[in-house]
Amino acid sequence: MSTVAPRPSSIAPAASLGAFIRGMQEVDVERVAAIERQSFTTPWQASTFRTLLGRTGAVLRVLEVQGDPVAGYALLWCIGDQGELANIAVVDELRDLGLGAFLLDAVMEEARARGVESIYLEVRTSNARARAMYASRGFEEIGRRRDYYEKPREDARVLVRRLEPTR
Repeated sequence: MSTVAPRPSSIAPAASLGAFIRGMQEVDVERVAAIERQSFTTPWQASTFRTLLGRTGAVLRVLEVQGDPVAGYALLWCIGDQGELANIAVVDELRDLGLGAFLLDAVMEEARARGVESIYLEVRTSNARARAMYASRGFEEIGRRRDYYEKPREDARVLVRRLEPTR
């Protein structure tokens, strides 16, 4: 059961598309890998996602919408009271509809339920769309990693979001 209601701005678009979040399964991996290739210049391979399925501490979720059983995905590591959002992406044709925020909200809620107190992530300096989404969800910049990304070489902004404990 949900411990924290999703933010209102993420509910309406998600509801109108019949969106929901579920655990990633083996059958989803090839589609997830395709979204990964579409979204990132140095994508993870399908074999990496397969290896992570069922691994302790790895939270793999997919976004399902009407007509598309895998329209996005997220991967969060939960280690003790800290989490790291490793990957999150939505298919190109469904971006800017609030679905990424809907997916992020769900992953943050699950992290909170697992006792995570802080979620960290890296994001390209040039990725204004993602940085705006993270800011809208309370992430704050705490540092920079020089030349972190390749293709093209670019700095990463390091962000953190402190989570309120469940009551």
